[in-house]
Amino acid sequence: MHRLFSFIGILAIASSSVMLAQDTRTVVEPKIPAFCAKLDAHLTSVNDGKFNTLAPAGESKPDTGRIQKAIDQCAKGHGVALQVHGAANAFLSGPLQLREGVTLVVDKGVTLFESLDPQALEVTPGSCGVVDSAPGRGCKPLISVDHISGAGVMGDGVIDGRGGEKLLGKNVSAWDLAEQARAGGSQKVSRLIVANHADNFTLYRITLKNSPNFHVSYGAGNGFTVWGVKIDTPQRLARNTDGIDPGSGSKNITITHSYFREGDDNVAIKGGGPGELTDMTVSHNHFYWGHGMSIGSETNGGVSKLRVFDLSLDGPDSGIRIKSMGTRGGLVHDAVYDDICIRNSGRPIDITMAYAANGPVKGPSPPAFRDITLHNVRVSGGGKILFDGYDHEHRAQILLDGVYLTDDGLSPTPYTYTFDYADVTYGPGGSNLQLPTPATDVTITGKPSDGKPASCADKFVPFPE
Repeated sequence: MHRLFSFIGILAIASSSVMLAQDTRTVVEPKIPAFCAKLDAHLTSVNDGKFNTLAPAGESKPDTGRIQKAIDQCAKGHGVALQVHGAANAFLSGPLQLREGVTLVVDKGVTLFESLDPQALEVTPGSCGVVDSAPGRGCKPLISVDHISGAGVMGDGVIDGRGGEKLLGKNVSAWDLAEQARAGGSQKVSRLIVANHADNFTLYRITLKNSPNFHVSYGAGNGFTVWGVKIDTPQRLARNTDGIDPGSGSKNITITHSYFREGDDNVAIKGGGPGELTDMTVSHNHFYWGHGMSIGSETNGGVSKLRVFDLSLDGPDSGIRIKSMGTRGGLVHDAVYDDICIRNSGRPIDITMAYAANGPVKGPSPPAFRDITLHNVRVSGGGKILFDGYDHEHRAQILLDGVYLTDDGLSPTPYTYTFDYADVTYGPGGSNLQLPTPATDVTITGKPSDGKPASCADKFVPFPE
């Protein structure tokens, strides 16, 4: 009974919780710094009918050395600019390492291509561009940000990981390897940007495309800003191409004014430990195809103090998603989703502790989801709605406050429900979700009601090409 009373208690503070940024920093729009160096492009991109890429002759002309030298020699607070030079508009690079206070700026019209040569990115000989069961990633990231502060990646250009193109000397792409790994093992391919212990790291206005694996991973840092970023990867056959993955031990994170479409989670908050991920704001964004605004699947380190508001999700596999399981679960609490529009999603509200893709559902580390508030959430297009707990002691506790199926009874795709081991409260804003009863070990406080949800007509905008 104490569990239920504690949950109902959030009704008193729900109205003051929504629409408030949780990142404790004062976050303002970043600025591109003054340049310490300007590097001219020597290569020219071509289109092969599927991708913007390089001609075969360009694959043997990497710019890694001169870019890294400019970064190494740059003073703190300045940037290295990659710029167009006549018809030349492309750079080719292997792994790069950002330095303290230095920003890499990819100027408008420029594409920084990741090398297709696995040897250029391998951690040890033969470790990159393969599928095997060896520990570790096998490949270095294209851009590493490691134990420094104040670094950034900015500009109106493009960083292209080329995940769909065949690796040099092989008849497969990185995405082909990801598909092969479904049968066992792990694909050893690179990630586009990996930041560890990188305080006050900034991504601003940059377009990230076609990463072989996750586009951006951020772990164990204090202060991460993503502003005006576009992530663009095909919807299918680009497995594990998450957009932004904030990770364990991180705090003070803002993702805002951005546009994401990928082959996996648009944002995936990773709470695998050590340390809790906390104080995060996701605001004024548009997501398209992908697996939605996600927490998990690893939550054993804990996730708390999340605010998501003014978000459109147009055609994702999942919309609002919290996923975990008994082998890597922990506490997710104090998460508020406000002013959310979701349409044409297979699972528009996907809150489950039975996620099976990353291991057995049952295990020694069960999850729990508490104080999860859905406020002013509008759904259309049908799909499955899951409030799916783990067992009697490890439950999903959800407040529905202004949550409406705007086409209930009219959508050609029906709405269906999974509902067990959950405590659901209907808040003052009402909801027309008709939760099925009887259900396994559930409590329902309040009852469905009609309402007048705000329109989503202006929320859904085309992806900015």
